[in-house]
Amino acid sequence: MREANVSKHGWKWYFSVLLALALGAFVAARILEGRGRSVLGAEKVSLKTDSNPVPVSLADFKNGFTSVLQPALPKVVNISSTKLVKRQSQMPDLFNDPLFRQFFGDQLGPQSSGPQSSQPQTEREYSLGSGVILSPDGYLLTNNHVVAGASDVEVFTQERQKYKAKVVGTDPRTDVAVLKIEASGLPVFTLTDSSNLKVGDIVFAIGNPFGVGETATMGIVSATGRALGGTIEHYEDFIQTDAAINPGNSGGALVDIHGDLVGINTAIITGGGGGNQGVGFAIPINMARNIMEQILQHGRVIRGHLGATVQGVDPDMAKAFGLSHGGGALVADVEAGSPAAKAGIERGDIILEVDGQAINSSDDLSVRVSETPPGTTVHLKIFRSGQTKDVAVTLGELSEKAEATPSAHVPAVLDGVQVENLTLELAGQLGIPPKTAGVVVTSVDSSSAAAAADLERGDVIQEVNRKPVHNVTEFGGALAGTSGKPVLLLVNRGGSTRYLVVQPR
Repeated sequence: MREANVSKHGWKWYFSVLLALALGAFVAARILEGRGRSVLGAEKVSLKTDSNPVPVSLADFKNGFTSVLQPALPKVVNISSTKLVKRQSQMPDLFNDPLFRQFFGDQLGPQSSGPQSSQPQTEREYSLGSGVILSPDGYLLTNNHVVAGASDVEVFTQERQKYKAKVVGTDPRTDVAVLKIEASGLPVFTLTDSSNLKVGDIVFAIGNPFGVGETATMGIVSATGRALGGTIEHYEDFIQTDAAINPGNSGGALVDIHGDLVGINTAIITGGGGGNQGVGFAIPINMARNIMEQILQHGRVIRGHLGATVQGVDPDMAKAFGLSHGGGALVADVEAGSPAAKAGIERGDIILEVDGQAINSSDDLSVRVSETPPGTTVHLKIFRSGQTKDVAVTLGELSEKAEATPSAHVPAVLDGVQVENLTLELAGQLGIPPKTAGVVVTSVDSSSAAAAADLERGDVIQEVNRKPVHNVTEFGGALAGTSGKPVLLLVNRGGSTRYLVVQPR
């Protein structure tokens, strides 16, 4: 028995040795395979200082992220702009004050002959911001709001050099501006593809917060493709980050772990405190680069035009249209003679894809269309009456004066509405076409679900559950049998139509 036990344990020992050797060989192979890969999960990462790639290893970060930031800092500049503004003087006009004249009589002459304190006074208004160098001969990118209306713009480099800058062009709709300084041999950023950014990627914000001087902060990408319903810019496709961005950072650089430029810092949510709250936004460099190239090539930005007013599709709206999920862009109106109208797109269509890429929101569609050159034929997948279909649309050019109706989030509640027949006189007063059919909302209880649903006095309801209504009788008939069920309204407000999903409480 004892000999048997010894033999049994010897076998176990022998097997354990073989297993250990096999595991060791496997681990060694994986280590060798992994050589040349970077930290933080990115493959074949190299830091680019101008055109010389520097391999990344853990040793590069022994003193933090100096190897990333040192090459990047000289490529960010401080911008000071001066604007002449006229303000009303706040000084009281003592010469015309009755009590003052009571003591000095008419020796001052007729009233109003004294100094005209109410006349506007010209003052200088100063603004501080940041910018990034994109060419050795001095082309810079910054935010439009940093230089808007400025009479003088000065640029200060990290080497304490001062330059007078020329505003080459601006695009207020994306808040991008292109500047030019007379210089040569400047260090420039390498631009990367911002569409490759993922939530959780490490990023650095570089700028001049509060005018204290060049500052770098670190954070992660909190979200991509962020749109805020036009509350910041007309076209919004922001990178959201928790890297500290403060006043003065506007126009500065958002760089990735490679030291490459991924975005232009542009806005923050302050929560009323006026400083960083961990919610900052940057314009993706893909968008900013497109704007800059168009300004340099054409002197202006040329955008594609679809000719449809769109709004978001939340789960309630999707359910009302028979769609299984939210997302996409709901067509609320189609401009007569527009590319959308020529392609057969109709009010009530939901645009799900553009050229095979999913549309997540109305803002997403607006950005995609605006970045597509006029004359391009795009292929849309739309949802209509329970079915999907493909539609080819050749985009037109967006007029400089054209402003699409901003998309809106519509609360899904309705109750407490009074309506009356729409007359030609009422249509004229409401600013809608005389041939418009529907019923006009004469009152909405402010505490009702209808008020919370954004239905307003003066709105004209044209459809109920996709059925046209021409008068109060038809309106009442269309609502019959909808108790406790969602109701879809097509509302005309000031000549523009939109859909509202309403749910009686």
